[in-house]
Amino acid sequence: MIKHYPITNTETVIKYYAQKDGVPVKYVCTTDFSISDRPVDIFYRETPHPEFNNRYFGIAVNYEDGSYVIFNADAVEDFSFGIVEDDDGNFQYSQSTHDYKQFFNGNMIDGGREYVRSSLNAKIYVVRNGEMVNKDD
Repeated sequence: MIKHYPITNTETVIKYYAQKDGVPVKYVCTTDFSISDRPVDIFYRETPHPEFNNRYFGIAVNYEDGSYVIFNADAVEDFSFGIVEDDDGNFQYSQSTHDYKQFFNGNMIDGGREYVRSSLNAKIYVVRNGEMVNKDD
């Protein structure tokens, strides 16, 4: 299981957009998108949005006033994520450039998508069809 640390209440976002758009929506991951150290939550819908034609959308905090903004996040399928196993057997990734995580089992991960600094046990994951999957699978 991949552990996530979203910035929003993902269940609330999923419920709102699924009802608004009439299609299933699911949370994918939380990562820097275009600004370092400002992670956003990424969501997925199987069918492209009828107006904007995107399948992924991001929810980000507007740091000027604390509101949230929504944006096209289809580029998430071009990203790669370093992932390591934590002490409980779950997989964890660094969500942003300075999101350093170290576990007692000796595994560590850092750098978000800017760079991958890890113990030798890191795997590279990508997003495909709304799922984080091992790049080599």
